[in-house]
Formats: sequence, C-alpha cells, structure tokens
Amino acid sequence: MIGEKENQELAKAYADLFEIDANLDRLVGKIELLSYINPMNIEKEKHRFFTSKYTVEPEFKYPKLKFDPYKLHRLFFSQRLERIADDRVRKLYQEVIYYYSNMVQCIETIGKGKNFYYNSLRVYGTPTEKDVQNARFILHFADEPMAADMEKVYTAEEARAYFEEFVRQYDFPLNIKFSTHIAAEAMVSNSSQSLLIKKNTKFSKNQLLTLANHEIGVHLVTTYNGLQQPLKIFSNGLPKNVETQEGLAVFSEYMGGALTLKRLKELAYRVLAADSLIKGYSFADTFDLIHGQYKLNRDEAFTITLRAHRGGGFTKDRLYLSGLRKIYKRYKNEESMDLMLTGKVNLDNEETIKYLKSLGLAQPITHKSYSFDQKLNTNKTLDFILNNLK
Repeated sequence: MIGEKENQELAKAYADLFEIDANLDRLVGKIELLSYINPMNIEKEKHRFFTSKYTVEPEFKYPKLKFDPYKLHRLFFSQRLERIADDRVRKLYQEVIYYYSNMVQCIETIGKGKNFYYNSLRVYGTPTEKDVQNARFILHFADEPMAADMEKVYTAEEARAYFEEFVRQYDFPLNIKFSTHIAAEAMVSNSSQSLLIKKNTKFSKNQLLTLANHEIGVHLVTTYNGLQQPLKIFSNGLPKNVETQEGLAVFSEYMGGALTLKRLKELAYRVLAADSLIKGYSFADTFDLIHGQYKLNRDEAFTITLRAHRGGGFTKDRLYLSGLRKIYKRYKNEESMDLMLTGKVNLDNEETIKYLKSLGLAQPITHKSYSFDQKLNTNKTLDFILNNLK
C-alpha cells in the first residue's frame, strides 16, 4: 500500500492526471448499473407469469434515475485529456471515458426494449458460437445426486453470520445490507463497498461457501485493492472488466471447493439465455427453452430468464463461463493472478498495469484471494469439463 508522502509526490508529478482521475471518480459514483437493472416487482411478475401458465410477458418496473444522463455525458467528455502528457495513459483514459459513457447509455435506456439491448451489447457483447458449444457440452453431463449441503435451510440472518465469520481471514471491513430488489441471492455493491443479501430467501451450505468465495474472496478483494491504488479508475473499473472479474470469482469457487456441476450448468444456461436474445426470443420463449426443453425447475429457469431479459435484454451473464475458461487456462499455465486482483481490471490490461507500475501509478496488491492458494476441488468431472472447454 502506498504511503501518504509518496501519494502526494505522485499527485504533484502527475497533477493533471490526478485531477481528471478525481473528476471521473466523482462522476462514476452515480452510475452503478446493477442498482438500476434489477426490477422492483420481481415476485409479483413471477407470480403473474406462473399463473398464466408461462404465457404472459412480465412487465417489470425499474428504479428511477438519480442523475441527468445528458449532463453526465457532457461532464465525461469535457475532461481535458490532452493535458495528460503520457500517450499511453491518455489513451487508457480515453477508453475509460467511452466505457463509462456507454454505461450511462445502458442505464438511461433500461426498460426501453431494443434500445437497452443494443446498448448492453456494446458493453457486454453477445455469446460466440464457441461459448454456445461450451454451454451445450456442459449440459450433456448427467446431473449429480443432490448432496446434503445443497439443501436450502439457512436464513438471510444466518447467511450474514456466515459471511461475517468468513471475512475474518481478510483485513478489510464487511458491510452487509439486506435487499428485496436484487436478482441474485447476494451481490457486492462496489460503490458502497457492501455485500447485499436478498431478504426472505433461504441458502444452502454450499451456496454460502460459493457466495463467500465469489463475492468476498474476489469481488470485495478487488474492490479494496482498487481503493488502495493511487488512481481511482482501478476501483471504479477499467473497460470490459466484467469477464475477468466474474471469471476470477467463479474460479475462486472452484479452488475453494464450492463449485458444483449444478453451478457450472447454471452458467451454461445463462449463456443459452443470452444467446436466445440475439435470436429474438421473448421472455416466455427463453423460459420455455430452459424449463420446457432442458427441464430445469421453473424457479431457477425463471431467475435465469429474468437475468437475461431484464432491462430489455442484458447479456452480462454470458461472460461468467468464458471468463472462467480464460482464468482456468491462466491457472493451468501457472501464471500469477495477482495483477488481475489489482482492482476492477481485465486480462487485456496486463501490460498497461505493468506500465503504470513502472511509473509508480499502480502498486502491488494488499489483499489476496485465499482460495487461490489451495485447490480444494475434488470433483473429477469438473476438472474434465474445464480442461476440455474450447
């Protein structure tokens, strides 16, 4: 971690860069996409959809915007990037501004059908043919018998206690909040450095271990590592960081002994659901693919369909499986993960991070993901699958 004196010296040497970085930090705090993309009336629309025998298209309602999108765009593009003397650093900040601007366009078009979908594609892309083939390959494997630790018996309050115990191995605080407006059972809010737990839901022992390794072991680790970097863009996120961040998080589940074939299949279903968007499937069509054809139970099929169709078509979920494949390949090549834990960064940023380090603008990580030091996975089927993904 960088000392106060060194930080002041850096800020003096790169005054224009630090001013722009601080400006962006103030602007980015307003645009956490996940706080806007989750519908506020999930349970009501789920009930309506099930009652209609899976035919009525859900009508989701979303939180109101707390900022003026046009004004925010203008402020992003008013940054005087020409004042950053270093070409490479200036180019990075240019990419960062375009990325954040795309994110604003995503948020302002949530619930506006194809408008949102096309903006989502620019940020998250669409599954490749290889991604779809990998998903189908995973779904060919027969389900494993349900283990005792898969039974959902723990309350949200018990989940809180579990996560508070798990975080003791890490040297950072854990802020826990309960929420009724999230699609996942638990997720990290980067802007508030909080772990959000879905209220009134039950968790299995395996799920708690999975979420702990995924959300605390990676997402909070990269949040706090990013906050300790001299530049704020590390905590706010470099462009296209989601694939790497989610890949690391699922890899942490694998190394921590939490990943199951069921969970891997869930990631495969997410790819197929994202792929169904580009084929023009309605909510009911995607649900029919997952529940009717692949026979996944209706509650889980609804959640996967919701995650893909929220906002008007959200393709982020396609990135978990491809991210895992890339991180697993890195692990097999015995490459260090430390640079990828520097903040919200992606694999393609590796040389840039090394360059920033050479300038003193990036520092070694403070927090490690402890699961990476111990391979606790004993499931040979998972090893076989991960070794054979294209």
